[in-house]
Amino acid sequence: MKITKQCVVSLTWTLKDTLGEELDTLDEPVEFLVGGKDLLAKIEETLQGHEPGEKVDLQLEPVDAFGDYDDRLLFLEPRHLFPEKLDEGMGFEGLPEGCNPAAPKDRLYFVSDIYPDHVVMDANHPLAGIALRIHLEVHNVREAELDEVGQGSLGTGFFNMQVGPGDASQPDAQANQPPTLH
Repeated sequence: MKITKQCVVSLTWTLKDTLGEELDTLDEPVEFLVGGKDLLAKIEETLQGHEPGEKVDLQLEPVDAFGDYDDRLLFLEPRHLFPEKLDEGMGFEGLPEGCNPAAPKDRLYFVSDIYPDHVVMDANHPLAGIALRIHLEVHNVREAELDEVGQGSLGTGFFNMQVGPGDASQPDAQANQPPTLH
């Protein structure tokens, strides 16, 4: 079966930056819903018509991947609102109670800097602003089941950093942000 606009595809990949540094590898095949929220639009578009066993190489510019880096998604928050044990790179689903009320509540945040009295939280995707090269291998293609189509996702979440109900709860400034990799 060939990949169509609405099907389930099983993929592996190697993701690199444009300098060839490996950023992510998916060694074991994982299923994604094509025509849903599981894959970036440019990846879905490129995969159309491919069959199991085929390999695809694709370069994704930031606009087609995780967007440009947006300094409006950096938030300086009081240190006392966070757990005692806190390390740079730690992720949080939303910000703790008492943080900036204008910060989107349905995003993943990463600790970017820790100061004695403050913590810098970053809601940008870690790959925002980076052009990427992705080598994909198609392992299987099957028809999507009705409930999978209805959910719009197989729940893999590799390309989405939202944790809440979705774009509807984001402030207008965030509503047009590109989807954000695991």
